[in-house]
Amino acid sequence: MNDFVLNNGVALPKVGLGVYKFKPQHESALIWALQNGYRHIDTASFYHNEELIARAIQKSGIKRTDVFLTTKVWSSDLGKRTKQAFESSLRRLQTDYVDLYLIHWPAVHYMESWFTLERLYKEGKIRAIGVANFERKHLEDVLTQGSIVPAVNQIQTNPYYQQEDIHGFLAKHGIQHVAWGPFGQGNKQLFSDPVLTEIAQGHGKTTAQIMLRWSLQRDIAVIPKSINPSRLKQNLEVFDFHLSAEEMGRVAVLERNQKGFNDPSNKFMLWMTRYIR
Repeated sequence: MNDFVLNNGVALPKVGLGVYKFKPQHESALIWALQNGYRHIDTASFYHNEELIARAIQKSGIKRTDVFLTTKVWSSDLGKRTKQAFESSLRRLQTDYVDLYLIHWPAVHYMESWFTLERLYKEGKIRAIGVANFERKHLEDVLTQGSIVPAVNQIQTNPYYQQEDIHGFLAKHGIQHVAWGPFGQGNKQLFSDPVLTEIAQGHGKTTAQIMLRWSLQRDIAVIPKSINPSRLKQNLEVFDFHLSAEEMGRVAVLERNQKGFNDPSNKFMLWMTRYIR
């Protein structure tokens, strides 16, 4: 598996598996993924499936040290409850460390939680710390008030929402861009887009593989989600071809600036995340 190297020297697999909405009946898909090459599993306390991840790793026969585990602290646990939330995640994951721990959302008290993450990192309980769904203004708070530069900012990114401005900001500060929803959360328009379809046909690949390859060539790690073994396999088969500069340019003009529901500037969402359990 190809890796990106984070700003603290930790290797992050370029392609991981997002497990939002994975339930116990999806355990076999997780085991299949681990046994067939996936080495990054991206979960969160909010997904309520950390126990499932632990079981799948144990049943897969893959060593814990060979799996890059990401989990996240939810907004209701920001502030004084962050350390407790982290320890609860460790228990559910049946591990004594995680490879990457993220603040899931820039809700109230995110800076207080960032200081907690820094302490846990210095104690060796987390190999790398970062954030998710942070915009530039939130990142600037962390960079000016914190003592550690985030290793990662995990944000929605796909050909219809390319995040070019913040991508440049992340690169400037050595923060790894990780794309969730690299297929636009199953956006059917993306899968049938004539530009992506034509490029895919030229390479003998699927439009999904073209979307992943486009992100990788922008130095963006991806965490696509699937429970279908055939699609899981295809999502890993993106290292045997290369998009030309002309093809990258054709995808670049597909930008529509289409945000999904997770929008850090949405005041209702910021209010709601304070109380959701």
